[in-house]
Amino acid sequence: MNKAKYTPQPVDTSDVVLPEELNPLLEAMEKNVHEIWAQERMNQGWTFGEKRDDVLKHHPCLIAYEDLPEEEKVYDRNTSVETLKLILKLGFMISKRQ
Repeated sequence: MNKAKYTPQPVDTSDVVLPEELNPLLEAMEKNVHEIWAQERMNQGWTFGEKRDDVLKHHPCLIAYEDLPEEEKVYDRNTSVETLKLILKLGFMISKRQ
């Protein structure tokens, strides 16, 4: 495969509407996506820094999800929304155990 010619082809989920009852799951996923990202960065030696510095491995987003500015939460939110929409698009059901 020629890596220079790679074109992403995500599944089109624009026709999927998430049911409101999935909002608590969505919120938990958003936070967890951030937690996994932060843990991986820390495992790689990254620490908090006011400004991102790839050489010193400092990143301003190595803070609690709740403390992130809204514009930084967008990535985690979009990842979570698109994951849930893909699950539904592929015909799977999401249910909560009682």
